[in-house]
Amino acid sequence: MTSRAATLSDVAVPALGDGQAARWVRAAMLVAGGAALTAVSAQIVWFAPWNPLVPYTFQTASVLLVGTVLGARLGLASMLLYVALGAAGLGVFANGSSGLAADGQLSATLGYLGGFVLAGALVGWLAERGWDRSPASTIALMVIGNLVIYAIGVPVLMTITGLELATAVQVGALDFVPWDLIKIAATAAILPLAWRAVGSSRSGR
Repeated sequence: MTSRAATLSDVAVPALGDGQAARWVRAAMLVAGGAALTAVSAQIVWFAPWNPLVPYTFQTASVLLVGTVLGARLGLASMLLYVALGAAGLGVFANGSSGLAADGQLSATLGYLGGFVLAGALVGWLAERGWDRSPASTIALMVIGNLVIYAIGVPVLMTITGLELATAVQVGALDFVPWDLIKIAATAAILPLAWRAVGSSRSGR
């Protein structure tokens, strides 16, 4: 069995004390911070003229970044908190929206929210195996995370809207590939640099 490697948050954000309470406070702050980052990123939104169903946002980048930095357990908790806040009525979803349904119909983006939860946990698990230490493995991690989101989001989009499979794949996934590639490239550059910066900081103490 592969041993768990430290995540970026393990190294960069240690607990302020040795007791159980300090560890719980640290975990709560990281989970809340991850949910807050995802909520803020969801407000940077635009719709393409050819795709009015699913918005372009920075959400997926935040989801995958949070999961990678926090690890599987805290990444999962952070995304569950984010979805729970939106479901409870707080305007944390894209463009300040909230709730899982409108006018008696489930939201077309419901599947993507479920994908966020699973992807946040999965990329966290991969980060705990060291996948975020180099640009190449970080790209692989991010691609896998995006595929998980689409694997859940597209079928649910198709079910709720009644779109044909080809159309649902186009408007629910393929339209976003160029934007996803930009976000993946940026993240693949940032995470290894962050590890290098943390390592330099610790070695300089």
